[in-house]
Amino acid sequence: MTHSGKFFRLLLAGVAVAAAIGYSGPARAEVNVNINLGPPPIVVSAPPAVVMIPHSQVHFVPDPKIDVFFYGGYWWSPRGDRWYRARAYKGPWGAIDRRRVPPAVAYVPPDYRTRYGRDRHVPYGQWKKEREKEWKESKKDHGKQGR
Repeated sequence: MTHSGKFFRLLLAGVAVAAAIGYSGPARAEVNVNINLGPPPIVVSAPPAVVMIPHSQVHFVPDPKIDVFFYGGYWWSPRGDRWYRARAYKGPWGAIDRRRVPPAVAYVPPDYRTRYGRDRHVPYGQWKKEREKEWKESKKDHGKQGR
């Protein structure tokens, strides 16, 4: 038997033994954890005053200097590329698909703060009472129209 024949037999025997015992190369394990907690929370120590943007039903919070709007029974806030919505000004805020943001809110003029920031700031309690009164009157008027 030639020298290369012995080498081939040893190599073949090594492969057979490795296959029999299930040899595998070094194993690699990876763990990838991605937790999206959303934006930093909007912390409001007291109910916010609001300012109405003329010719719309959109209200905005003049302070703090982040975009927070009220429209259609919800509070809205764009943060980066995402929009968030809440039933109450203090949250909880949940991410919402951009397509579900009402156009009246999504297309507020970019300079709304400089244009309307000095307009009448309505304290939240007063504003809430006015909104409830308007809502009740609209329900009453709606009932009359249905007759």
